[in-house]
Amino acid sequence: MTVAMVSHGAPGDTFWDLVRKGAEDAARKDNVELRYSSDPQAPNQANLVQNAVDSRVDGIAVTMPTPDAIGPAVQRAVDAGVTVVGLNAGMDQYRRYGMSGFFGQEEGVAGEQAGRRLAADGATKALCVIQEQGNSSQEARCAGLRTGLAAGAGERATGGNGGGGGASGGTRAGGTVETLYVNGQDLTAVQSTVQAKLAQDRGIDWVVGLVAPVALTAVSAARDAGSSAKIATFDTNAELVAAIRKGDVQWAVDQQPYLQGYLAVDALWLARRNGSTVGGGRPVYTGPSFVDADTVDTIADAAKEGLR
Repeated sequence: MTVAMVSHGAPGDTFWDLVRKGAEDAARKDNVELRYSSDPQAPNQANLVQNAVDSRVDGIAVTMPTPDAIGPAVQRAVDAGVTVVGLNAGMDQYRRYGMSGFFGQEEGVAGEQAGRRLAADGATKALCVIQEQGNSSQEARCAGLRTGLAAGAGERATGGNGGGGGASGGTRAGGTVETLYVNGQDLTAVQSTVQAKLAQDRGIDWVVGLVAPVALTAVSAARDAGSSAKIATFDTNAELVAAIRKGDVQWAVDQQPYLQGYLAVDALWLARRNGSTVGGGRPVYTGPSFVDADTVDTIADAAKEGLR
């Protein structure tokens, strides 16, 4: 059996190394030939999906950060009789294009939980750093962060009553999120942009990255700006885990990328082997969970081995 995995991962992004590692381990177990390719540009990623169809693969696992651009190529694959599953990005659209399953986290929910975590940590103004402008998953994270922080701050201001009044109370209490766009493929530029923003706005008390490399870069940016802002992030890698242990990063929202890659390939193998479906057509959640100083030791070894 031959499976193509097509992601929007950028070169050098260690998050996608974890996804690929999970896919490779599942392929090895299942005796599957895995063909991995990626491109952060949506038209190019769509072309990679079409290339996989033209090469007559048996299954495709694909991310859809921009469904309108990539979805039609996915639909053509399904129409050609190829079983397709989604992972990581595109949870709200995968059924529209005929995918049989999805493995990942609901980004808006993950963002809201992170926002509530910020509120519990006393944040008043957070900077949400988007490194891929136009990526719907990243926009959803920041939107959820904004909702969660405002609601959580409102509940704190009203003594934990919650409800609709709590959300408006959060706004009055100063629970706000500002979005900053950067080019995630140029970490030097990311550092200078974040540093300039922190130097200009001393009211920012938290910086939230959406990937580990950006969060790690934000650590240096805050230091060089003379800012006391704390750093949190979505997604992890081995270096990020070490930064949490050290205290440079406070916590991370983990969506378990290794598991996403593993489950996507394994689901395609099961579908071919005996017609099994994983999740019954509904998404299988791999996150979110929090990694912080209290929990980091439980995943540290796995992170070093590229398994988390």
